Amino acid sequence: MHYQKRSPNQGIWQVWKKFLNRLIHSAFWQKAIALLLVGLCVFALAACEPIPEPNQSTIGSANRLKNVLSRGKLVCGVSGELPGFSFVNKEGKYSGLDVDICRAIAAAIFDNPEAVQFRNLNAKERFTALQSGEIDVLSRNTTWTLSRDTASRLAFMPVVFYDGQGVMVRKDSNIKAIADLKDADICAQTGTTTEQNLADQMRKRNLSYKPVVYEDVNATFAAYQSQRCKAITADRSALVVRRTRLADPENHVVLDFVISKEPLAPAVGDGDSKWSDIVKWIIFSAIEAEDLDISSTNLSTQLQSKNAEVRRFLGVDGSLGKDMGIANDFTARVVKHVGNYAEIYDRNLGKDSPFKLPRGQNELWKNGGLMYAPPFR
Repeated sequence: MHYQKRSPNQGIWQVWKKFLNRLIHSAFWQKAIALLLVGLCVFALAACEPIPEPNQSTIGSANRLKNVLSRGKLVCGVSGELPGFSFVNKEGKYSGLDVDICRAIAAAIFDNPEAVQFRNLNAKERFTALQSGEIDVLSRNTTWTLSRDTASRLAFMPVVFYDGQGVMVRKDSNIKAIADLKDADICAQTGTTTEQNLADQMRKRNLSYKPVVYEDVNATFAAYQSQRCKAITADRSALVVRRTRLADPENHVVLDFVISKEPLAPAVGDGDSKWSDIVKWIIFSAIEAEDLDISSTNLSTQLQSKNAEVRRFLGVDGSLGKDMGIANDFTARVVKHVGNYAEIYDRNLGKDSPFKLPRGQNELWKNGGLMYAPPFR
């Protein structure tokens, strides 16, 4: 029988082996190892999960004010093809009520109404541009509806023009009422509420008709001008304005009946309440300025007023602007550079414009209209 002598290291290893074996099989270490294995599994599963796509409806919407300030200008989506609201002439100069809303925002933020980059958008692409963050504000004769406010994830601002859908025909068409449109070809712009409203009204009256639709507003009116359709439907304001650009405007008439309510309002992307509040109250400031009889012509006098309401509104007293993160005199900047709502309306659509559109529902609340701003307090 041979006896093999163990080395001291082998003896020490045997002792450690027995100790580790007991340790591993103890209840404490079994729990610890189990928890470690669970953690490793969770980590592995998480590593294999696909990275979620960013929410396209809010891309770039967070800290929008910061982005605008760092860029040094506002990017504003407009039509660019509707005189009175937003139109660019041959020299590249923009004008219109929607354009002045953009300039008012730039004036309030930068003290410069020209710090705006305008982006022409058709009806189909306007919401995508806003949802993707390509523009900061959409100011493009857009009707405020429930689905656009919710499903499209837009945040609508105060109404800047209360409108209604109408119909324009040739005077010799003998069309006087909606019932006379039976079996008629009717032009409309696709992707708009006007197309949907027309379908609803004709279905409601059991009237058949043929819709002739185009994505581009110019193509829509060109089709009507060339008599590819017997009538054309759009916002009444657009019909009145576009009528002046037809080759024979005196031979066309906008009918008296109204198909629908069309509250036109700017919008911003959903998800940034600070930016939404800033744009909202800048628009309200133009309405409130008219209500307080503050205009671009008397601003310097009003800044010296002893009236507490006027002083607070113009930022002489209080901290309304500062509380929003913009200049305390943001309202004074709007009035100085762009004017109050009456001035904006009159030069673009009203008495000082070629269109002479009566204000109607767009009068101040105290004059029988719907224009109303909450208290600046």
